[in-house]
Amino acid sequence: MGKSALRGMVGCVLLVLFPVSSFAADTSAAMLYTNGSAWINGVPVPRPQSAIFSGDLVQTRRDSVANINQAGSSIRVLADSLVEFQGTFLKVEHGAVSVATSRGVGTAAGDVKVTPAANTWTEFDVTDVDGTVRIAARKGDLTVFNGTQTTTLAQGQETTLQENNPEAPDNNGKKKRRAAGAVPGAMGGALNSPYAIGIGAAAIAGITIWVLVQNDDAASPAIP
Repeated sequence: MGKSALRGMVGCVLLVLFPVSSFAADTSAAMLYTNGSAWINGVPVPRPQSAIFSGDLVQTRRDSVANINQAGSSIRVLADSLVEFQGTFLKVEHGAVSVATSRGVGTAAGDVKVTPAANTWTEFDVTDVDGTVRIAARKGDLTVFNGTQTTTLAQGQETTLQENNPEAPDNNGKKKRRAAGAVPGAMGGALNSPYAIGIGAAAIAGITIWVLVQNDDAASPAIP
């Protein structure tokens, strides 16, 4: 069985066995819902929903979007974007995300880091295209670190910064953009981790025991 199929099976089993809110309460895991083609660690998502884990790379095409849902947070990965999910943080490699959170979920784009200024419901957008980072505070104030100093972006305000990240510059001094479908597999991927294997094994074992119990009950004679 391929990794994408196994990941999808684990996601479906988790959805059946546990409520989405209970599963998403683990900040190292979330559910990904896609509208159009998307990839996890360079592998196409086989169905509209899939479990994702800290360290996973999520990529969308120019005609697709994806939603990452956790308890208390919803992250929309817009078209033509590449992001790394890190549980309570999101690293934007390229493209744009729209974050709505009550749990302080933040983002990073190069050296630029954006976090809610308070532990209240906050909505903001972060766009990173060729090293230029645009930040918009839709609801609530934001704390913005540009690599050297920290400032506050008030609700309703927008700002534009540079990544100041020397990693992988091109000849024009701009960060290279990754092509769609060219994402390498992330180290320590979800389905290779003991955590994910344990979840999958426990879920499968639970289903097996339930089936055996049902079959045993059906085969037992009725007691007068």
